Parts: sequence; structure tokens; C-alpha cells
Amino acid sequence: MENRTLHALGLAEAPRMRPLLYPGAWPRESGLLDGDRLLPLDRLVYEDRFPVLAVGSNACPGQLRHKLDQFGITSALPMVKTRVTGVDVGVSAHVSRMGYVSASPVNAPDAVRELFVLWLDAEQLAIIDASEGVPLPAGNFHRAWLPAPDVRFKLADGTTLPGAYAYVNRHGVLHDGTGVPRTHPGQRALLTELLVEVPRFRELFGVTPEQFCARARSDRWLCERGTRLFVEEKLVTASGLERYVAG
Repeated sequence: MENRTLHALGLAEAPRMRPLLYPGAWPRESGLLDGDRLLPLDRLVYEDRFPVLAVGSNACPGQLRHKLDQFGITSALPMVKTRVTGVDVGVSAHVSRMGYVSASPVNAPDAVRELFVLWLDAEQLAIIDASEGVPLPAGNFHRAWLPAPDVRFKLADGTTLPGAYAYVNRHGVLHDGTGVPRTHPGQRALLTELLVEVPRFRELFGVTPEQFCARARSDRWLCERGTRLFVEEKLVTASGLERYVAG
């Protein structure tokens, strides 16, 4: 029998523990995250659960297991690979205490991406919400409903979803220098770019991605200062998804 453990599949590492791996390894196909295994699904839609779009480390089984294990949550979690039109993977305009700069969804009408929709039960949703800082005011994200047809979600069997939730960064996202949201290239590449482009980041976080991660993980004030610096350096723009955030 094929070994479906996360370790055997290369999906066990959690970016929360090794931030330069962010967003972590994603599965090649849909699966049921059940303990330390990723099993085949018997269906793609779960009407009794909440569909949540993952654009960053929430699509990494190792990261999900780390988040859920902290609260003793062992229930299985369906992860469904989905063709998403209208959203791209941008860069959150905040420095995470986990030691990385995370991904955040951005409005991109012409973008087509293969992403994952997580089907969460109420208990799992509460844990993932808390990991994203929902509800505010303490956190960095809003959970917003992205409706079809503004955003289109197409499953492998041709089924389309009426929409899905996504975590929209309350700080906005980083732009590419022209005002257009930049896309997330992976953590090492992103930190290398930021440390080269912004001298004040080097002053705060050091000259290498390794130094950035180590300093950010050890100092809440430094993360907050780095988040403010994004604004001071005029690197921040809107994600374009703010209109979906409930007032």
C-alpha cells in the first residue's frame, strides 16, 4: 500500500517552526488530512462545512497539523484542489511573529491559480480563525466571503462553488513599485528582495533571510516596527478585496 504519511509525502514540515520554508509544501492533489496521513477523498464538496480558500501556509498539511495539534484537534480535514479565477497570491503588509512575511489574497480578475479550498468544521474554523487573528482588533486578518462570479471556484469534477471564505489582510498588501500588488515568490526570495530594496529593513532585521527570521521570531516590537516601516516606505497598497469585508 502506498505510504500516505505526511513525512513520506514531504508535507510534514511546518513553516511556523522553519519560517524560510513558508508557505510550506502543498499537496499535488486533493486529499483528506487525517492525523499524519493524507488520504484520498470520496467527494469534493462538504455542505456541512465551511469552505476556506488557502493562499499561503494554510495549504501546507504540516502547518495545518501544527495549528490544530496545539488545541488537541484531531478531526479529519478535507483539502480540495481548486481552479480559482479572480484572485492572486499577494504579500501581506505585516511582519509575522512566526518569523516570516506571509501571503495574502489580492483581487486579480485575469489571474487563474490552482489553490486549495479547506472544508472546515466549526471547531477547526475557530482554530484557523484564531491563528489568523480573527476576530479583530488584535489580529492581522479579516475573514471575508468571496462570492461567485466575482471570484470563480471550479473543482476537478466541473462543480463550481458559490463562493469561499478568505483571510484578507487588514494592513493591505505590498505593491511592486507601480501600485500593483506584488506576488509572493516564496519566503527566501521575498526576504532577499526586501533586504536589498529597503536599507531600513537591513538596519532592523539584518542582511540575510536567516537573520530576518531569527530576529522577527524573538521580538514582537521588531515585528510591529517592521509592519509600520512598510507604510513609511510607501510599499503598501489595498488588496482590492476590502469590499468583501463585513463592517
